[in-house]
Amino acid sequence: MLLRARSIVLSLLIIGPLVHAETAPESAETPAKADEKSTVRPALGERSQAETAALERQLAAHEQQQLKTQANETFLALWRPANSATPMGAVILVPGKDESADWPIGIGPLRRKLPDAGWSSLSLTLPDAEAAPSPENGNEPAPDETPDTNTETAEVPAEQPEIPATPAEATSDPAEQSQDTTAMPEPSDSDLVEKQQAYVDRIFARIAAGITFAQQKGATTVVLTGQGTGAYWAARYIAEQQQQQQQQQQQQPQPVNNLLLVAAQTPAGFEPELETLISQLELATGDFYYKDQAVERDAAKQRLNAAKRQKRTAYLQVAMTSLPGNRDVEQEQLFRRIKGWLSLHLQSNTGPAAQ
Repeated sequence: MLLRARSIVLSLLIIGPLVHAETAPESAETPAKADEKSTVRPALGERSQAETAALERQLAAHEQQQLKTQANETFLALWRPANSATPMGAVILVPGKDESADWPIGIGPLRRKLPDAGWSSLSLTLPDAEAAPSPENGNEPAPDETPDTNTETAEVPAEQPEIPATPAEATSDPAEQSQDTTAMPEPSDSDLVEKQQAYVDRIFARIAAGITFAQQKGATTVVLTGQGTGAYWAARYIAEQQQQQQQQQQQQPQPVNNLLLVAAQTPAGFEPELETLISQLELATGDFYYKDQAVERDAAKQRLNAAKRQKRTAYLQVAMTSLPGNRDVEQEQLFRRIKGWLSLHLQSNTGPAAQ
């Protein structure tokens, strides 16, 4: 009996390490899998931030200006002083949706060409219309991962009929419970309005910071120029500033007395429409559009009619022809049209600028 007991003990001593060696990798893999699933993906930055970083690497440092809004938000603006001993003023360029401060169509060529015509140029960076949302649940599988429930379902033979789940079984499914807990409620109208207003405030704060910077550089005449949806924001900024002055019964002149619109568009989901804003403005306005683009031509016609109804004598439209096969000539055409407008229709800004 004693000999048999010793043999059993020796067998356990030999087999024990082998069993532990086989089970150890499985237990070691468990924390790794848990850490992988619990990793929270970082939130994506704004598209404009990536473009800003690229411009900071590509452009000369003396052109780059880090402007700060009253809300302490810093953004990149590109400044080029006029190549003249007596500058005419400053042109502030407001790019459209998804356009950078050095966009190769319109914004970039204008900011480089205007200084040779006696105008300083300041090109702004606008915030993204919608920042990328951060994920609320870090346990969701990545697109290339397959949940365990799908693996189990794949092992069921194709000819086996599916048995409908009872309500109790349906509610006990972990995958469905996870979907229910991570589902986000639809935003209300008030939430959308609040989000839109926050976006508008950010844009207006950047335009105001650009105007202040131009004035600090000695510009007595400031021309606000917007392209695409940037034209809408430029017009709306001036309209709201004008309305505030009227409500406060202020008599000092506006810091911006000239507005230029290039291929203007109203951003989707925003009101009022651009033609409504045009009819309210009381300053010299140049509206440049491409007549061979049907949508653009029709929108320009609506703006012209709105200006006529309000007897806007300082509103002038300039029709151009798009040349997609020769962008250099097209951009030179735009520059010459704007240069001509600045020479013939500019409204000077007399008196101290409104703060």
